[in-house]
Amino acid sequence: MFVAGARALQAQRDEPLAVDPYAEVFCRAVGGEWADLLDGGAPDHKLKSEFGEHFQTFQGARTRYFDNYFREVVRAGVRQIVILAAGLDSRAYRLRWADGTVIFEVDQPKVLEFKREVLSRHGDASTAQRREVAVDLRANWPAALRANGFQPAEPSAWLAEGLLIYLPAAAQAELFTGIDSLAAPGSHVAVEEGEPMDSAALEAARVRERAEREPNPWFGLVYNEKTKDAVEWFGERGWDAHATPLTEYVRTLGRKLPDADDQDAGRMFSSVTLVSAKRG
Repeated sequence: MFVAGARALQAQRDEPLAVDPYAEVFCRAVGGEWADLLDGGAPDHKLKSEFGEHFQTFQGARTRYFDNYFREVVRAGVRQIVILAAGLDSRAYRLRWADGTVIFEVDQPKVLEFKREVLSRHGDASTAQRREVAVDLRANWPAALRANGFQPAEPSAWLAEGLLIYLPAAAQAELFTGIDSLAAPGSHVAVEEGEPMDSAALEAARVRERAEREPNPWFGLVYNEKTKDAVEWFGERGWDAHATPLTEYVRTLGRKLPDADDQDAGRMFSSVTLVSAKRG
């Protein structure tokens, strides 16, 4: 819900970096503090401070980068899309897809069910053929993907957005290996990767979280690990990979980065790299 909340607030700005109309739909479906967040309520709630301008810019820039990535792969003729840990990603509903496009959304069954039910009640249908692949990424998700009609012999485009930080290094490498094993020539992949905190910074963040009246339950799931840089990993296997630091991308969009004295927000931007690659 944190990503949906930030995207919903970003869409309310005068010049949003990205507009996801379904983010607000999800927030209002959950209700309570998430609906209050959009309406300017609950001023003392922790959510209010967490969703400041920098966090909105962070999420808006990331969303815009990957939206453009998908527009490019559609123009390149790719008709198989795989969104890993799809969560409340609404690109199957809000982006324009070419005829014959199939979008595979891989995630936990309850997450996919919630999204489907909310958007169905809202009266919306996907703009491409959407297939839910209800499987935990710790299980044999490549087999589940094939069982749902994925064709490894055909080009595909993959997305891992906001995912790698929640995987230990071995699991990151396993995820990359699964993508590589299923991607035919002409396939594309895009990932968001982050640099692990040093031990002192990680412990300081944990201390702050423990001191909070309502600690962020996600924090304990974050791994302070990383496999090889995605550019290096995919490059070694014949992919043409390119990395764009998030700070550089935000500057090209003409948006303000955190001041030097805002170390937490600064690290949120400086630690993230947006990577895209194509298999020749």
